[in-house]
Amino acid sequence: MQIVTDSPAQTEDLGRRVARQLRGGEVLALFGGMGMGKTAFTRGLAAGLGISSGISSPTFSIVNEYHGRLTVYHFDMFRVESWEDLESTGFFDYLDTDAVLVIEWSENISGALPPDAITIELSAGKTEQERIFRIEGLEL
Repeated sequence: MQIVTDSPAQTEDLGRRVARQLRGGEVLALFGGMGMGKTAFTRGLAAGLGISSGISSPTFSIVNEYHGRLTVYHFDMFRVESWEDLESTGFFDYLDTDAVLVIEWSENISGALPPDAITIELSAGKTEQERIFRIEGLEL
């Protein structure tokens, strides 16, 4: 499915819509370059799960943890370059939880993603604010 948003606010609204479909245990694999709206989408998703503040890209911490209707582990895999790097994050342990995993820069760990991961590809649209979302594995 393809969805186009025209602003960061609409990107957050899309995240809220996705959150309504989540039951726990999902892996959301976000693909897309710098500035494509991955964190805005995650902010909306967290808001849709009752998490109202503190959402930021875990660039330096690798993973942030948020608690709402469901627990969310928000990963940033930008600096992950090897299996050893990935293992050192504890990523594989998080897969065995009922939490929602949101993974920015999933292209860096595509070989480690579970086969049932929900993939969300973000790309630039026709205007500076427009974003195109291609979502597989989830119906809205």
